[in-house]
Amino acid sequence: MQLDDLYRRVIMDHYKNPRNRGTMDAESVTINLNNPTCGDRITLQLQVVEGTVTDAKFSGEGCSISLSSASMMTEAVKGKTFDEALELADKFSGLMKGEPVEFDDYEDIEALSGVNKFPARIKCATLAWNALRKGIDSNRE
Repeated sequence: MQLDDLYRRVIMDHYKNPRNRGTMDAESVTINLNNPTCGDRITLQLQVVEGTVTDAKFSGEGCSISLSSASMMTEAVKGKTFDEALELADKFSGLMKGEPVEFDDYEDIEALSGVNKFPARIKCATLAWNALRKGIDSNRE
């Protein structure tokens, strides 16, 4: 099986079986973002305790790239401090720029590496990550 096929399967698995999709009943940091270019909309909720993301959920609608990226991101940031989560977001930005990046703890994210060949889709892949940054920034203020 070729790497592209494997990556496609990982992306489709997260799209069809999203992790952490839903909403939180508890008080949370809530960020709403959309990508007017293609109509993707996401609501990200972060449960934060003393500067650490203890839980993350998302809802919304969009293409397979944006929703699978949100699924992967929410998995990856649970249990991370703000600084660790922002470091992951920086790594993801590098991945979207075509830089060689490895996600040691959460390799599924690397399946999105091919998106950088399609500039119009980069906004889809980064939507959830931009919501994460915005949520952390708003919680630090």
